[in-house]
Amino acid sequence: MEIIQIAGIALISTFLALIIKEQKPNFAFLLIVFVGCSIFLFLVDQINQIIVMIEKLAVNAHVNMVYLETILKIIGIAYIAEFTSHITKDAGQGAIAAKVELAGKILILAMAVPILTVMIETIINMIPGG
Repeated sequence: MEIIQIAGIALISTFLALIIKEQKPNFAFLLIVFVGCSIFLFLVDQINQIIVMIEKLAVNAHVNMVYLETILKIIGIAYIAEFTSHITKDAGQGAIAAKVELAGKILILAMAVPILTVMIETIINMIPGG
């Protein structure tokens, strides 16, 4: 199971970072960032398989691909913003982390507005006399 490998790497890296942090805090931080990025890269194939499966379902359900692409971009923005926020918090930059989270939320809202507009228009058209 991949999660066992990921958990093992994460725990070993955490212990190493704690040991290294006493002597070389910069190296400990770099180790944590490297391991975090490595875990993400380890999951890229899984992410790709999920996206392909969702695209196949959308095609079979005759969903407009523009909406699917927008939703996938929104999910990507959320994950990237969270990942970046955690790294900046680990570096002791809580203020920057908060700004990254805010930027992610605003970008998500901006991308969601067209979908929300279509949904509201659809609902209004379903109302008799609307």
